[in-house]
Amino acid sequence: MDIIIVVDNIKCSGCANSIRTGLLKISGVISVEVDIGGESVLIAADRDVRLQAIERLAAMGYPEKGSAEGMQAMGAKARSFVSCALGRLDKGMG
Repeated sequence: MDIIIVVDNIKCSGCANSIRTGLLKISGVISVEVDIGGESVLIAADRDVRLQAIERLAAMGYPEKGSAEGMQAMGAKARSFVSCALGRLDKGMG
């Protein structure tokens, strides 16, 4: 099953790495592809994990575009910037 979620705040490869890492922890998720420019996430899963993925993304600072969480996302932007910084550090150290 393929699930596409359009989100706010994807800025860089650090964001993409954080999203992949976070979503791969959900049971049933097989793979995660992140389109930085399109601000979308493609999830391949063996079952419907859409709601879990949306909740996880919002908690990480990447709320679904147009959602209530996205409209109130000031804290989400701060979390996404932290993910950018951590992703850059991880990439630089690896």
